[in-house]
Amino acid sequence: MTVVVEDPLIASMSIGQTLPIHESSRRLREMYRECPRVYGVAVMGDLSRRRWWPLTEVLTTDRLDRMFDAGVAETDSRTAVTQQLAATFAHVVVGRVIPLLALEGRAWDTGPENLWVHVDSEGAIDWVGVVDPTLRALPDDSLASTGQSGIVALPSEAALTTWVAHRSHRALGPLFTRLAAVSGGAMPVSAMWHIVGGAVVNAATQVPLLAGSSEIVSMRRGQAVLDAFVSFGLPVRGVARSAGTKVLLN
Repeated sequence: MTVVVEDPLIASMSIGQTLPIHESSRRLREMYRECPRVYGVAVMGDLSRRRWWPLTEVLTTDRLDRMFDAGVAETDSRTAVTQQLAATFAHVVVGRVIPLLALEGRAWDTGPENLWVHVDSEGAIDWVGVVDPTLRALPDDSLASTGQSGIVALPSEAALTTWVAHRSHRALGPLFTRLAAVSGGAMPVSAMWHIVGGAVVNAATQVPLLAGSSEIVSMRRGQAVLDAFVSFGLPVRGVARSAGTKVLLN
């Protein structure tokens, strides 16, 4: 039996105007109702900002140093901590938006200035918020085509997936460079990008299982994001991973 969890942060949101991102995030949360913060994002204007900070503070403060040092104190492995932090950033930026892209052909802005993160009492990132709630969507999106506030249509699926990859690259590139410096080169940046590829694959394969949606559509959109990353010169590809009888390459 599925256990429905009433998350206090979600319950405390004060939504003045319901926008497409609110409805999309609600549907994403319902895919995994036991852990409602795994999918979807918050809108920063709906929240108290206690324990929230802009993702860009990783680049301008000692936050990442403290996160790294705390991890090393627990595991005594610089490589393992670097890998975990790279995976965390990959999920924050890419792993959360791919499910929406796969399921609804929509995406929020994953650019560096738009993302905030929430941390738990131990300083671990456990939720993500956006400053600008505007979604980008496919040209045939029912809300975008009517001029609904908070959603803008892009010309094609290729334009949408390329935009997601471009904005995600803008966010992750500086984060990975900073992480490599803080860790003393414990993991090459190329390996961090491979983790991003894995995050895309995992998200694109999980959504059809959780939502009962099309595997073909999910994999096509995930593959298009990977293709765009590759076109930017990013090493996100590796071994093939199976999803039922289909294969998505990362």
